[in-house]
Amino acid sequence: MTFSIRATAALLLACASPAFAQDTVTLASVRAHERFLTSDAMRGRGSATPDEALAAAYVAAQFEAAGLVPVPGTAGYIQSAPVIRRRVTGPSVLNIGGAPIAGAGLASGAGPAVSGTLFVTGKTNARIPTGAAVLFTGPAAKRRTVFSAASKAGATMLITVADRPAEDTPPHDSVRLADTPQRPRMAIVTVPAAAVATLKSGSAVTLATPVVEERAATTNAIGFLPGTDPAAKLLLLTAHLDHLGVQPDGIRAGANDNASGTVAVIELAKALASGPKLKRGVMFVAYGGEEAGLLGSRYFGEHPPVPLDTIAANVEFEMIGAQDPKLPNGALMMTGMERSDLGTTMTAQGAKLAADPYPDQHFFERSDNYSLALKGIVAHTLSGWATIPSYHTKDDNFASIDLGFMTGAIRSLVTPLRTLANSDAQPAWKPNGRPKE
Repeated sequence: MTFSIRATAALLLACASPAFAQDTVTLASVRAHERFLTSDAMRGRGSATPDEALAAAYVAAQFEAAGLVPVPGTAGYIQSAPVIRRRVTGPSVLNIGGAPIAGAGLASGAGPAVSGTLFVTGKTNARIPTGAAVLFTGPAAKRRTVFSAASKAGATMLITVADRPAEDTPPHDSVRLADTPQRPRMAIVTVPAAAVATLKSGSAVTLATPVVEERAATTNAIGFLPGTDPAAKLLLLTAHLDHLGVQPDGIRAGANDNASGTVAVIELAKALASGPKLKRGVMFVAYGGEEAGLLGSRYFGEHPPVPLDTIAANVEFEMIGAQDPKLPNGALMMTGMERSDLGTTMTAQGAKLAADPYPDQHFFERSDNYSLALKGIVAHTLSGWATIPSYHTKDDNFASIDLGFMTGAIRSLVTPLRTLANSDAQPAWKPNGRPKE
């Protein structure tokens, strides 16, 4: 069979169309990446572990296979960030008013010594003093709101009523960037319900935890798709690839959180690279260390491979493995959608987005987009179901993923992102939308 030159050209043009690029996102491909990243061999991709580094190497290999190149001026697809891990070596001792609290347990924020003045409240809008050790006696559903308020107020620790015995809640190691000034981080402590009635505001609080410090690294995978206009600002598409690793009850695979977002970045890299060249360059990043405190994205923001003022916007993908029943069918929620015009721009280009229906959960501040937003870049996270019941449990596994929804969500973003990459749109914060440290 022979083709005319015109017919051949038409065929090649059709194969290079955005629709063709969208068709590169297949259920089989999404399933394969998700299955690998959540396999037992990956051991839950714990933050700043060799398992996380292996996941980053896998993502980097997918970037290279898709035709992405290292960012000009860098040595390859991997950015390694030195960290210091504080490993808990024994039980914590919580003293309030000079007396030890039996049954208290450290949940996170390991440090050799933390102190404060007890502030007891059951309200979410209480005025929290700087340096307070906040004992929150209100409902568990409001703890995240109080955590955010206490952190912003400069509290040293948050004490909550235990949902289960301390011995059943092993403490998390604390990990921090080695070459970046350490941000104050509250300790989170649990106490038995029986102890709460005797505790009064104003008492001195101390928390002592035996720890050892170890040096390690968290790993980012970075790939670059050059654009045709060197003067055009870049798009930054990101996800975090780490999770909670191996816990006493088994491997925490992190299928939804956040193998799903990592797969989205891999698939979008392949889709956008397979079509006609884009006007803007696009940088794709899979961060390490998110679960340890947004470490990979913070390091990226402090050591960017390109000047930050050349990045037009950042879209983060997190927990897109299931449909939120509160959202319209097929829609993804955009955290902090009201803060900038990026959501409106992407919706006009065909993206099916909805505002975050969980403002009290502060999701805008809890994902890697926040590290870039603090630097001034318009940055938001897209999620499918961020309050999924399996969150941070061993049930967040491959079998729990809605692969059909996930594949459709990724496919639905190819054309809007391609359109944005070929446009002159410059996303901007709305008044008071940009967050501050």
